[in-house]
Order: sequence, then structure tokens, then C-alpha cells
Amino acid sequence: MARDSQATRARILEAAFAEFARYGIAGARVDRIAEAAGANKRMIYVYYGNKEQLFDQVIQEALEKGAESVPFDALHLPEYAGAIFDHLTADPRLMRLVMWKRLERPEATALEAGSYERKIASLVAAQEAGRVDAGYAPGDVLALVLGVAQAWFTTGVGPADTADGSSAWPEEHRARHRRAVVDAVARIGAPREG
Repeated sequence: MARDSQATRARILEAAFAEFARYGIAGARVDRIAEAAGANKRMIYVYYGNKEQLFDQVIQEALEKGAESVPFDALHLPEYAGAIFDHLTADPRLMRLVMWKRLERPEATALEAGSYERKIASLVAAQEAGRVDAGYAPGDVLALVLGVAQAWFTTGVGPADTADGSSAWPEEHRARHRRAVVDAVARIGAPREG
């Protein structure tokens, strides 16, 4: 029984991810999530509470998976930016989900706040060691790195996503844009002479 429960929960979360990425919290419908998951609508409420709590769980899991897939490394910012780019290219719905979160729930979650604080502390140490440009505040460095890595997904010129969530970008475009991300972040983070 527990196995079936876990499988149902996983299907619900995947269906909710797709629904929230497409419609946000306000536009998402629990009945569509239930239908896509092949689950009873009532079970969504039993497992996750209300729609907002389900959204919170989807965001939490997306952030945790992102942190596992793309660990932060202040000493290798260009590679970090390239890894973020790759992660978002693998599933462009991620960026849309994050944008909905920023619009409908702009306050940082505890996970987001903790992650931000650890990244800033790592950047401070890298700046003090002379490995990252100390001419920018660490929060500005982080914002610039993330902004560059996510730029193709937030400007409307990034990859279209297909029904299965994969990118429809031609490989030569993806590779060229990735090189631009890595190069731009290398310039942002490189310590200045003198």
C-alpha cells in the first residue's frame, strides 16, 4: 500500500509541476492535476492540503533538485552559470515555474533564504581570497551570475518547450548561447588588475 501511495504522490507532483508551470497558482486547477496524475482529486487534498500547499511542495522539490543538480561553487562561477543554463535547457518549464513563484509568492522560502546566505558567504570568502572581483558587492555578483545564466529563459528569445518539457532549441543555438553565458560570467567574476 505504501508503494502505491508513493507512486500516486509522485504522479500528483509531476502533474502539479506541469500545471503550475503553465498556469501559475491562480490559473492552476486541481481537477486538471488529478486527471493528469490519474488520481482522485480528494487524494490531492489528503496528501498536500490545498492548492497553495501543493504549489509550495512543487517549488520546494524543484529547488532541492536544482541545488543537487547544480551545486554552487564561488571559485568556478562560469562553470556554475553554464550548469544552471544546462539545467534550465533540460526542462524550460523550471524557469516558468520560478517566474510564477516570483509573481505570486515573492517572499523567499526558508530554503531560498538559506541557500542565498550560503552563496553570499562563499562569495565573500572567494573575494577575500582574490578569486572573485571584489569591486562588486557579493549579492550583486550573485544576481549578475544568475541573471546571465537565466537570461535566455526570461527574455522571450529562449527555447520553446515541447509538451514533454524538453527544449526545442537547435543544438547549435544552445551551444552558442551557453558559451556566451560562460564567457560573460567569466568577465563579471574575474578579479580586476590593480
